[in-house]
Amino acid sequence: MSALTTENGATPAVEEPPDAGARHKLTAVTGLAALSLDAMASVAYGPEAIVLVLAAAGGYGLGFTLPVTLAIAGLLAVLVASYRQVIAAFPDGGGSYAVAKAHLGRRTSLVAAGSLVLDYVLNVAVAVTAGVAALTSAFPELYGDRLGICLAVLVLITGINLRGIVDSARAFILPTAVFIGAILVLIVVGLFRNAPVSTAASAGHASVLADNASTVGALLLLKAFASGCSALTGVEAIANAVPSFRAPAARRAIRAEVALGALLGVMLIGLSVLISRFGLQPVEGVTVLAQLADASLGHNAAFYVIQFATMVLLALSANTSFGGLPVLLKLLARDNYLPHVFGLKADRQVHRHGVVWLAIVSAGLLVFSGGDTNTLVPLFAIGVFVGFTIAQTGMVLHWRRERGPRWVAKALLNGLGAVLTGVSAVVVTATKFHDGAWLIVIALPVFVLVFEAVHRAYGRIGERLGVGRIPEPPHRERSLVLVPVSSLTRLTSEALTAAVSLGDDVRAVTVCHPDPEDREATEALERDWALWNPGVPLVRLPSERRSLGRPITAYVRDLEATEPGTRVTVLVPEAEPEHLWQRALQNQRGAVVAHAVRRDTNAVVCRLRFRC
Repeated sequence: MSALTTENGATPAVEEPPDAGARHKLTAVTGLAALSLDAMASVAYGPEAIVLVLAAAGGYGLGFTLPVTLAIAGLLAVLVASYRQVIAAFPDGGGSYAVAKAHLGRRTSLVAAGSLVLDYVLNVAVAVTAGVAALTSAFPELYGDRLGICLAVLVLITGINLRGIVDSARAFILPTAVFIGAILVLIVVGLFRNAPVSTAASAGHASVLADNASTVGALLLLKAFASGCSALTGVEAIANAVPSFRAPAARRAIRAEVALGALLGVMLIGLSVLISRFGLQPVEGVTVLAQLADASLGHNAAFYVIQFATMVLLALSANTSFGGLPVLLKLLARDNYLPHVFGLKADRQVHRHGVVWLAIVSAGLLVFSGGDTNTLVPLFAIGVFVGFTIAQTGMVLHWRRERGPRWVAKALLNGLGAVLTGVSAVVVTATKFHDGAWLIVIALPVFVLVFEAVHRAYGRIGERLGVGRIPEPPHRERSLVLVPVSSLTRLTSEALTAAVSLGDDVRAVTVCHPDPEDREATEALERDWALWNPGVPLVRLPSERRSLGRPITAYVRDLEATEPGTRVTVLVPEAEPEHLWQRALQNQRGAVVAHAVRRDTNAVVCRLRFRC
C-alpha cells in the first residue's frame, strides 16, 4: 500500500513537478549549515568528555588525550569515506535504513531506523539543554528558569524549520561560520603559544584531577574513547537527507559530507593538541573549551565571543535532527512502517508532520529531564553507532553484489568501518549501561515492534481495499438519505435540499426522549412539519435514555437488515459560525451523531456545513 494512498485508495495529485521546488532545497554550503550543526557542536563537549574520563588517572592519564583523539579522528575518517559511498549508492536518502533494507533484510533495517529515530530525538534534547547550560553558566540567575528557556529555544527552532529547510540553513549559516572561524583562530593562535596567556577562567575552581595515579588501564582508555565518540554523532545526518539537496543531490551531499569530516577532524585534533601543550586540567564549573580560549586568546572580548558562539551553536545543533529525521520518517511512511501522514510534504518542501512530532517528543524529554543535560547524555550516541555498524555492514554486501571497479577496496573500507563502529557500539553501551543506557536497549526493540504493528495494520487495510488489484466496475444502487433534525430552520431546509439532490429516497429523523418537555417539543415539530409539508416524511425515533446517537444508529442498522440493496447515507446538518471562538457555543449534536453512525454502522456519513 503506497504511502501516498488516501483512505479511499485513491492517489492524490502530485503537488508540484520534480524540480519545481529547487529553490527550497539545499546547496553544499547551506546543507553544511543545516545538517552539520550537531557534529560541529560536538567539539564543545567531545574533547571535554575525553579529558574528564582520563582525569581519573591524574596528570599521567591526561597524557593520553591526544592518542585517544587521534583514534576517534581515524574512526571519523573511515565514517566519512563510508558515508560518501552510502550517499552515492543510495541517493534517495535514509542512510543506514536504506542500506539495511536493500542488503540486510527488513528486521535489520527497522533496527537501524529505530536507532536513528532515538538518536535524532535525543540529539534535540541534549543540544538544547547543553546550549542553555552554557547560557546559565554565564548568567547563573537564569538557572531556575532553564526549562522554560529550553522550551522557548525548541519553539524557535521548530518555527524556523516549519518555514523550510533552506530558511533554517540560511538562518544558521552566520552562527556556524562564526563558531568555526572562532575555533580555528583559537587553534592557530594557540599553536604559537608556549604557555597559557591567561588562566583567569579556571582561577578559584577546584580541580577534578585524581591524585597519586601513575597507570592507565585499557578499560579507562576504552571508556575515554567511548565518551569522546559523542563527537561523531551527526556524521550520518547528510546521508539521511540527500533528497533535501538540489540536483545533482548526491554530488552536493558528498561535498557537504567531506567538508564536515575535514572541519570536524581538524578542530578535534587541534583542540587536543592544545590541551596537551598547555597541560590543561579539568576543573569544576568551567568547560575545557573555555579554558582553551582563555589560554590561547586571553580573558578578553575574543574569549566571550567563543563562549557566546559555542552557546548559540550548541542550542541550534538540534537543527540537524529537524533536517534529517523528517526525511527518514517519510521513507518509513512510504514503506508502511509509520502513519502515511509523515510522508506528506507541504509547501517549501517541508515534512511538517515529522517536524511537529519531533518537537512534541523532544519537549516531553526536556520536561522529563527538567532541562538538565546530565540526565540525557548517558542515553546519547548509542543509537547512532548501531546505525553506523549496520550501514557499514550493508555496504560490504552492496559492493560484493555490484562488483564494480575497485569493489574489493571499497568493501574492505566498509568492513573496517563495520568492525570499528561495532566495537565502539559495544563499548559505548557497556560503559554507559548503568548510567541510563539500558533505556535505549529496551526502547530499540519497542520501536521495532511498533513499526511491525503499523506495517501489519496497513497490510490488512490494503487487503480489504484491494490495493494492487483492479476493482469491480462501479454500479448504481438505490440510495436512501437520512437527515437528523430537531427543529424547523433554514439549516433544515438546506439539508433537505442537499439530501433530495443526493438520494432516491429521503427521510428526516428526530429523536424523542420520554421527558414531558421533549415530547411536547417533538409533537410541536410534527405539527409544524405537516404544515410545512416539504415532501419528505418525518420519522420519530423514541429513546428511553438520554441518547442521541444510539437511536439513529439502531434505525440505520434496521434499514441495512431490511433493505440490503440500499446504500444508506446519513447527512448531518451543522451551522458553522463566523468566528472560531463561537464554535464553543454550539451543542455539538452533529459531531455526536456523526461519530456514532461512523462507529456502529456501514452508512455513509456526510456533514453539511452551513456558514452563518
